[in-house]
Amino acid sequence: MSPQARAALGSAAFLVAAPGVVAGLGPWLLTRWEAGDPEPPLVLQLLGAGLIVAAAAILLHAFGRFVVDGLGTPAPVAPTERLVVNGPYRYVRNPMYLAVAAALGGQALVLGSPVLLAYLAAFAAAVVSFVRWYEEPTLLRRFGADYEAYRRAVPGWWSRRTPWRGA
Repeated sequence: MSPQARAALGSAAFLVAAPGVVAGLGPWLLTRWEAGDPEPPLVLQLLGAGLIVAAAAILLHAFGRFVVDGLGTPAPVAPTERLVVNGPYRYVRNPMYLAVAAALGGQALVLGSPVLLAYLAAFAAAVVSFVRWYEEPTLLRRFGADYEAYRRAVPGWWSRRTPWRGA
């Protein structure tokens, strides 16, 4: 099996195991996909649906970059061989986490669910902590000056207006 095929299979498995559980199974267990009472206004439902669709597109694109550019997966147990800085990573360092958060926020709007907003807050706290205390130090050790230059140029949580073009 080629390295790219192995990376694609690993990334697909991780997509189901991590974002699939966090943004799929978790919200379903909390809400059973039942809207609040009263149902949210249609405009909020449409905004939420748009967030979910955009989040899915960004998440899938970001996962694809790990396969194509990094020859690895987002999973810490099967990391990329190369630093991934293309696609949505040219605008923000954490597009996957932001996409999952957007999907959760979109679901909260569609369903009118305060419990999903609380779940989103818990997810955000966990992810920010994970990135700060594990992911960033690990990437710095693994990719050194390349990651440091990328980290200085591309924000972690708020998108750049223009794509980063590298050092």
